[in-house]
Amino acid sequence: MSFSDLKPPGEGNWLEYADDRRKLLLYAGPITDPVGVLAGEGWEEFELLSTARALADAPGLGDAAGHTHHVPAGMVAEASAAIIDEVGGERLLALGGGRVIDSAKAIAAVLGGQVAAIPTTLSGAPMTGIHRLPAGREADSGVRPNLIIGYADAMTSAPEPQLRASAMNALAHGADSLYTPLADEASRDAGLRGAEMVAGALDQPREERDRAALALGALLCGIAVDRAGIALHHVLGQTAVMVLRTPHAETYAALLPETMEAMRHRAPDQIEALATALGTDAAGLRARIVELGGGRRLGELGADRDRLDQVVEVAMARPELTHMTPGDVAPSDLAAILEAAW
Repeated sequence: MSFSDLKPPGEGNWLEYADDRRKLLLYAGPITDPVGVLAGEGWEEFELLSTARALADAPGLGDAAGHTHHVPAGMVAEASAAIIDEVGGERLLALGGGRVIDSAKAIAAVLGGQVAAIPTTLSGAPMTGIHRLPAGREADSGVRPNLIIGYADAMTSAPEPQLRASAMNALAHGADSLYTPLADEASRDAGLRGAEMVAGALDQPREERDRAALALGALLCGIAVDRAGIALHHVLGQTAVMVLRTPHAETYAALLPETMEAMRHRAPDQIEALATALGTDAAGLRARIVELGGGRRLGELGADRDRLDQVVEVAMARPELTHMTPGDVAPSDLAAILEAAW
């Protein structure tokens, strides 16, 4: 089946998708009977990783869990390390955003076992095997949830500015995966279909928005980056978050118009296809992403401008930058992107 044929479920209905890496169930509505849905998929017993905020919207899930572990704030390496010694189950259910889901993946990489996810944001975490490891622990990374239960209302419930930033994080997954050496027909199909759905949903008034389409678009972009890997945008974005300590989604949203502008001459065919999916052309892509994301700037996120040189230095040392990005990448290229995004 082509991803271009995949349509979001109507209100109150489920969509089911499966491939060789995971099974996805997406419901067009609020979190409803998560315990029963999990049991129907053979997940009667599990330990739960979540936050107090997420648990408040998931009736009965905490009571059904063998143990509930509250994931602390902070970076994934530190958050997962803080609770790994409390975890003993072979099945971990993550309810929450990217930090919670990535922490479950990180812990499972060290301890073994399976991960399922109920995402509450548009993070790509539930669809990928991309994650850090708990601080001080060694293991092979690459754990991905094999069951994802998405509830569209929970995934799209953030206030509009935060939701648009999260959507740009999702869009970045689809965009960055179009031109890596690992990209193939399936990853590009998923990324472009996901980008189209994200943009179409964001163009709608919030009160009329097809929330299932927005959720599915983000999930498809996650499938794309899981297949094709990350390139310039994610390397620079991840490094900026780590060095500048700025919020993840908002940082990605600020950088995305500039990283895609920088890719126009590096991957012209793929960037033109992305622009078409977003309803514009390559020349209008930067402005279109600004429109979709709300136009936040790095300088508005509390970043220390004096540390931008450090961002460039750390990003240049990462092998994914040169191995996965078309064309040569110089420090001046990264500095120009950060300056334009400031």
